[in-house]
Amino acid sequence: MVKIVYFGSPEFAVPSLEALTAAGHEICAVITQPDRRRGRSKMPLPTPVGAYASEAGMAVWKPDQLRKAGTVKDLAALEADAYVVAAYGKFLPDAVLALPRLGVLNLHPSLIPKHRGPSPVATAILEGDDWTGVTVMLLDSGMDTGPILSQSDPVPVTGRDTHTTLTERLFKIGSVLLPPTLDAYAKGEITPAPQDNSRATTSRLLKREDGRIDWSMTAIEIHRQVRAFDPWPGTFTTWRGQNLKILSALIGPEAPLSPGEVRRAADAIFIGTGSGQLEVRKLQVEGKSKMSAAAFLRGYSNIEGATLNA
Repeated sequence: MVKIVYFGSPEFAVPSLEALTAAGHEICAVITQPDRRRGRSKMPLPTPVGAYASEAGMAVWKPDQLRKAGTVKDLAALEADAYVVAAYGKFLPDAVLALPRLGVLNLHPSLIPKHRGPSPVATAILEGDDWTGVTVMLLDSGMDTGPILSQSDPVPVTGRDTHTTLTERLFKIGSVLLPPTLDAYAKGEITPAPQDNSRATTSRLLKREDGRIDWSMTAIEIHRQVRAFDPWPGTFTTWRGQNLKILSALIGPEAPLSPGEVRRAADAIFIGTGSGQLEVRKLQVEGKSKMSAAAFLRGYSNIEGATLNA
């Protein structure tokens, strides 16, 4: 049994916490992001990891900052053997990294050293990777530069994967990989392997403006963008002075349309790109509900022949 402090926040980080508990490890504390106002009620709600841990009777901490001397002191007092990080959402300062005797294990959704950094899943989709995977590694003071403990087999990236679906799949795989890796490492059966920095690539932090569609790009590139930016920052264009979110799309036919030009075919919407067409399946006018293409056309038939972003 290893005494663990677990760091995680979103829904897809819950399975790893469940797996570590099921493997018999002691979770002496769960560190998660502070409660945030969510939904229509705007009431402060805990993160999914925080909610799960509270229901399971675990000690849950929600520090605003990990750098505070009091937080570091409280963590040290737990005398945990290892910290485990799965999509916590904040960097761990050096003072925290130095506390556990076995170090800090991180579940990273890529085959490190490829796609280090904050957006590995989106980057894999954007770049059209055929394969990705999961790495269990030790954190150091760099950006995902620590040594590798284990990696999954390559995981295929399908043409229908979105950031959401691929992230969920990778973290489920990671939740299976993590417990035996921790067990073997704690027993001295794994020697951490330094990364080959010559093969390293780094993903960047996504911004809201990254979601704006440039219709001069190819249909393939825009289709990847729609999938990679689901749910955030989303992909959007402008029509009649309003933002129009493209929520779901397919690559359409090769028939020529000017970039941004809209064509209607029965209940389907096709938009021209720099090469090929994009078939829009689901979209949302600013301030309105999400709609299928057919429902949208019933209310906005005048989009036929429009040029988006014009």
